[in-house]
Formats: sequence, C-alpha cells, structure tokens
Amino acid sequence: MARQRAYKRYNRTVIVLSLVYVALLFAAETVIRRGHLAGPLAYVVAVLPALPIIGIFAAIGRYLVEETDEYIRFLTVRQTLIASGLTLSVATAWGFLENFGLAPHFDTYWIAVIWFAGLGLGACINKLMGRRLESEA
Repeated sequence: MARQRAYKRYNRTVIVLSLVYVALLFAAETVIRRGHLAGPLAYVVAVLPALPIIGIFAAIGRYLVEETDEYIRFLTVRQTLIASGLTLSVATAWGFLENFGLAPHFDTYWIAVIWFAGLGLGACINKLMGRRLESEA
C-alpha cells in the first residue's frame, strides 16, 4: 500500500510539474521573444521554466526515499543511473566535439531532455532484464 502511495504521489507531482513547465515555457517564450521584457526581470522569467524540471528531479529523489519495496527501488535507481550515464557521456563527448570546432553549439537545456530519454531507455532495459530473469526461472 505504501508503494502505491509513493508511486501515486510521484506520478501526480510529475504530471502537475510538467503542466506548470509547459505553461511557464509558453509564457516566457511569449513575453521575452516579443520584446515585452528586458533587463533583470527577463532573466528571472527566462529561468522560470527550469524550476518545474528541477522539481521533477527532486520528485524522483523523494520517490526513491519513500519507496518501501527494495526491488522497485533498485529498478528505479538502475533506471536513473542509466539515464545519468547516458547523459553525462553524450554531454562530455559533445563538449569535446564542440571545443574542437567539429560540432555546433548545443543548448544545455537539452541535457535534461537527454536525461529523460535515458529514463525511458532505463525502463526498457529494466523490462528486458526482467523478462530474461523470468525465462531463466
């Protein structure tokens, strides 16, 4: 029951923060790109869409703390490690390519997108490894 509670809270938090992200991104794009804001306030508004993404990272951490099922926690940790390893590898390799003039500039907010894609890859790997374990049993 506690696992379901932690997972439901995690899902609810991620959904709400995702909706807030979309709203803040749309608002920031609108007011900054159209020249309605400048100066220090523009910097504040430009950073606002990052806050819900940071909140999602925190929600994942909170979920890991609240999850009572050790196996589910292990799968989630493995998933986040895969995402982190993939993201750090891509960012490092791209950084060297960019440094030597062999790749165009890469906007760093894409790093979070790569990390979330890595979570998806981690989930697929968890699924495949789970099937392998089931077939061996």
